[in-house]
Amino acid sequence: MTVRELAASAALGEFAHLDEQSKREIRCALLTAVAVPGYQVPFASREMPVARGWGSGGLQVTLAVIGPDDTVKVIDQGDDAGVNAANLRRLIVASTGVADTTDAREASIIQTRHRIPEDPLGPDQVLVLQVPVPEPLRAVERDMRELRRMHAEADYSAIWLSLYEDLVRNGVITQSTGYPVLVGGRYVMATTPIPRWDVPKLHQAEFLSLFGAGREKRVYAVPPHTNVEPLAFEDVAFQVERTEGASCLLCGAVDAYLVEVPGREGWICSDTDWCTRRRADESPDVRAGRQLASVSPEAADARV
Repeated sequence: MTVRELAASAALGEFAHLDEQSKREIRCALLTAVAVPGYQVPFASREMPVARGWGSGGLQVTLAVIGPDDTVKVIDQGDDAGVNAANLRRLIVASTGVADTTDAREASIIQTRHRIPEDPLGPDQVLVLQVPVPEPLRAVERDMRELRRMHAEADYSAIWLSLYEDLVRNGVITQSTGYPVLVGGRYVMATTPIPRWDVPKLHQAEFLSLFGAGREKRVYAVPPHTNVEPLAFEDVAFQVERTEGASCLLCGAVDAYLVEVPGREGWICSDTDWCTRRRADESPDVRAGRQLASVSPEAADARV
């Protein structure tokens, strides 16, 4: 569904769990968010059949913009089979009857927590991000009235000071997830718990990004072709996560976001479907060699 289509009321009755008035109110908030990139728009967050903090904000955004012809993909930290992703996908599909997929290239709406797919997304796709804490200044200021003043006056000196103290204390900026960004040269925005690896994907993106925080009752957006600049000092460039010499044990990727394998040494791709498709495109000889290299030396000797 495109930005233009968000402005139209679908009049589909009880389609997508929410009543039409609720969906219309959420769409109006989203249109305001699209018109003012990075600005947190209040909305009347509804009670959903999931606990707050488990994606109720992202779920409401998805249900408000989805249509019967859409195809949905839901991921949790890059994994389509995670408990959170599976439950949300089941609810969305059951209440709409839309098709679902694990392939990001086939999805028109992608709801995600903690990751942006490795596949490049296009102008006909909408990325919906679940947001636990939408306020980027919460770590430096708690008073809501003061936070509103700071955003209104573009007074972001406190967050710059916080980054400077982190740099002086640790030698590098240690903040990994939820890295603050300046959107459209105006508002500092929280990128949610996505890793720094995914932050550059929001800059001048082809796709529309919608952020929903159900517990905090806020939505915000990054429209296509919008400048999204990570906060960084002139002499200390922004850097993404990177482990020297690391590659995926399954597909051999070095140009993807990697996570450690639980219980053993090594790394695998966070985006499980992308990794699976990459392995399927390999020749059998390459795949067999990688599988042999990923086991222990004793087991490899036994196979040989």
